[in-house]
Amino acid sequence: MRHFKLIPIAAAALALLSGCISVPPDTNKAPGPDFAKAQHAPAIQLPAAAWPAEQWWLDYHDPQLNALVARALRDSPTLAVAAARVASARAAFGAEVANEGGKVDLASGLNRQRYSSNGFFPPPIGGAWFNDASVSVRASYDVDWWGKHRALIAAALGETNAAAAESAQARQVLAASVVQSYLRLQMLWARQDNTNALIAVQRDVIAGRKARMAHGLVSLDSLQSAEQDLAGLQEQAARYDTDAAREREGLRALIGGDAAALTDLARFQPAPAIDAVPRELGMELLARRPDLQAARWRVEAQLGRVAASEAAFRPDINLAAAIGLDATSLGKLLRYPSRTPLIGATLDLPLFDSGRLHARLGQARGSRDELLAEYNEAVLNAVRDVAREAATLQGIAKETAAHAATIDASRKLAANAEARMQRGLADRAAVLQARLAVLRQRDVDLQLTDARLQTQVALVKALGGGYHTLSNTR
Repeated sequence: MRHFKLIPIAAAALALLSGCISVPPDTNKAPGPDFAKAQHAPAIQLPAAAWPAEQWWLDYHDPQLNALVARALRDSPTLAVAAARVASARAAFGAEVANEGGKVDLASGLNRQRYSSNGFFPPPIGGAWFNDASVSVRASYDVDWWGKHRALIAAALGETNAAAAESAQARQVLAASVVQSYLRLQMLWARQDNTNALIAVQRDVIAGRKARMAHGLVSLDSLQSAEQDLAGLQEQAARYDTDAAREREGLRALIGGDAAALTDLARFQPAPAIDAVPRELGMELLARRPDLQAARWRVEAQLGRVAASEAAFRPDINLAAAIGLDATSLGKLLRYPSRTPLIGATLDLPLFDSGRLHARLGQARGSRDELLAEYNEAVLNAVRDVAREAATLQGIAKETAAHAATIDASRKLAANAEARMQRGLADRAAVLQARLAVLRQRDVDLQLTDARLQTQVALVKALGGGYHTLSNTR
């Protein structure tokens, strides 16, 4: 019992020594993001004020699109890689947790050894063979006075949550890419169909001019000009066909399909969803953007590493105990006199290692500040992305409203030309020109629709694509 009287003395010495070891002050810590500035301009107002739903692509009411997104989220190799990274991070977290606290192990051994006749032990021990059998249960406990292991566990948890957020980011990016590719393909087909309609009308124009030129009513230049317009339309139709083929192959790669995956894909005229942006962003944007969550958890992980580096400046004490049996023969191994109890403690005090400790702490703090700066930048970039896409949608809405008047006027002119021709007040050439004007305005309308569809998806992506943080906890 007298040995335990040394414990208070050791504790006092430990406190004295720990007071003599000072952790360098932290003077360069970067500030966190200012969420008061994380807001788009009040002038940006869209018809609806809402965050994207989890399956936001359902708003386009296209079963083909829904099936493609589901297939991509199920079969994509990109998501398999992300899932493997999450599993690896969770395993690392489990290993760090397992290192905390105490551990118990069992050791046993059986040896047969001859002692030297010319060694330390004289005969009859020297020159004889002896057996040595032992079995022991050993226990040790790391007290973790300064929270070093707790900090390392927090760092591992941060990496696990960051990997989970990056996996969610991969899902959101993949879903947005599939939707954008599919919508772009459908709009290319729609513009190709409209161009084919233009080609058909232009051929009628050429046929009419040929008939009139036979009677000397139009010049050759007029006919050749119409033929030149037809060649331009045919070139445009061929370009749409090439672009559509490229887009279809890109979409097939996104969903991980084989060569025949999209052969039965049908044409579908997509209708834009309702334009929506939240009235306020702020902290909610952090919870809705998986990439911001990943950046935040990287910072949290590094804060844990900084705390562990600071704890390394402090003394470390470990307790150990063992109870076992040791005998020179198996017959005596289980007897009471063969017992070998052990109890002890170890103190690890970094007295002459300040250079290495200072360097490691400085590196950890530097990495923390770098991650904080990157996080702040990512928040500002996210707000910028939302504001730019929302402003673009607002501008497209104005262009579409203005163009609606133009296309309505061209349709009225076409209807008037049809009516005049039926009354004998206009010829077929005037009607064909009016139809061409309507189809050209229709192409502009398709361009605006395409731009609106792509921007809608880009805005959904900027808002996090329906993600909401679900962080792991210990």
